[in-house]
Amino acid sequence: MISFTVSIFAIIIGYLLYGRFVERVFKPDNRPTPAISKADGVDYVAMPNWKVFMIQSLNIDGTGSIFGAVMGAKFGPSSYLWIVLGCIFAGAVHDYMTGMLSMRNEGAGYTELVGRYLGNVAKRFMLVFSIMLLVMVGIVLAYSPAAILASFGGDIMMWIGIIFAYYIIATMLPIDKIIGRFYPIFAFALLFMAASLLVMLFVKWPTVPEVWTHLYNMGFEAQPEKWTENIFPALFITIACGAISGFHATQSPLMARCLKSEKMGRPIFYGSMITEGVVALVWATIASWFFYGEPTPGMELLTGAGNEGFYTSAPALVTLICNNWLGVVGAVLALLGVVAAPLTSGDTAFRSARLIIADFIKLDQHSVHKRLYICVPLFALAIVILIWQITNPDGFNIIWRYSGWSNQTLSVFALWTATVYLARSKKNFWITLIPALFMTTVCSTFFFISKQMLGLPELVAYPLGIVCLIVAAVWFTVWYRKETKNE
Repeated sequence: MISFTVSIFAIIIGYLLYGRFVERVFKPDNRPTPAISKADGVDYVAMPNWKVFMIQSLNIDGTGSIFGAVMGAKFGPSSYLWIVLGCIFAGAVHDYMTGMLSMRNEGAGYTELVGRYLGNVAKRFMLVFSIMLLVMVGIVLAYSPAAILASFGGDIMMWIGIIFAYYIIATMLPIDKIIGRFYPIFAFALLFMAASLLVMLFVKWPTVPEVWTHLYNMGFEAQPEKWTENIFPALFITIACGAISGFHATQSPLMARCLKSEKMGRPIFYGSMITEGVVALVWATIASWFFYGEPTPGMELLTGAGNEGFYTSAPALVTLICNNWLGVVGAVLALLGVVAAPLTSGDTAFRSARLIIADFIKLDQHSVHKRLYICVPLFALAIVILIWQITNPDGFNIIWRYSGWSNQTLSVFALWTATVYLARSKKNFWITLIPALFMTTVCSTFFFISKQMLGLPELVAYPLGIVCLIVAAVWFTVWYRKETKNE
């Protein structure tokens, strides 16, 4: 628990110090924001700062920081280091820069930003790439809640139909009608659950592995005959939302269109990511105790009833912990966490997809029929993929694996976009260059080594990952020197 306690303090200090430093590098000012200059009553709607913060927190989180942290905890306390360092120096910077760049570019979406700073080829590639990821995210985040709701009654296809009907309504309606009214409530419930569990951790003070004694891949020790994942790069793909997630780059522009002042960027964008990091630390610690900790009061309550030890699923672990630690309130929060929270991220994924396509084809979204022009084919594509997933025995797992790698690949392009902007603006580009190089190496190495991708041997995959790092560094150096010379 000492590693956990230090991590909590470190991530808060990171917001206060490094977050302020990043803000000074960007230099927000008092210029009119898109919420004011482009107000349309649909997507560009000025909202109170507290409401924007709660919606941003829920949009980028859902249950990503919970499930990812639970699965990442199987690697051991190295998850602490990735959550803290990744969140402060990569994830929060990524979210802040994406949101602020969107505001500086009249509320431009993710692919528009990529196109303006990395070129049209990158823009067209990321258009297809990001739309497919957002559709996959929406599908994955619909299937799990539907399966859970079906256990209470009804057929899974019925619940999927209901969920998709909700998706369509939430995607079509103005942002302040459903998202602006109800999402702050869901966000408060998730944050209350995390805060309650944080208190319980300090009350119970369970024995969990510490960084200085267990900084190795504990999964090999727990399941040597089955565990095949290496810390690098698998940990950095598994824990995404709690450290850095490219999905956030598609969500921050949604709230960039609702902020009334650039100076609120640090608490909204950087602060939401830090909040998510705290949630991830809480669940990583609980999962670490569940998988590796010594028995403590209440541990016997977690045996049986869905507990399969090391291979207990993340939703099952969340439900067990909340029910036993928080009682009836915990049961309600757990149901909210594994049902409502994924849906809120799922519908904003489709909303982001609609806006990305609208920006690309220059189609105004003020009228309902123009929104339908995009939503009808978008949801038709989603339904086709969903049917394939349901009819394919391993469909869900396949989509989940590819969405994880695709998610982190989005973050790579977002970081390079921010780096080019900072370099052209003669600002400190190192704050995004270092994370960009690191995540480029992570994603390329995972692509080479993962069995779901190329599945190359380690002796081949790791050197190829290093080659990608070198190529990226050389590319930027050549570009920067050329850019400086031209100026």
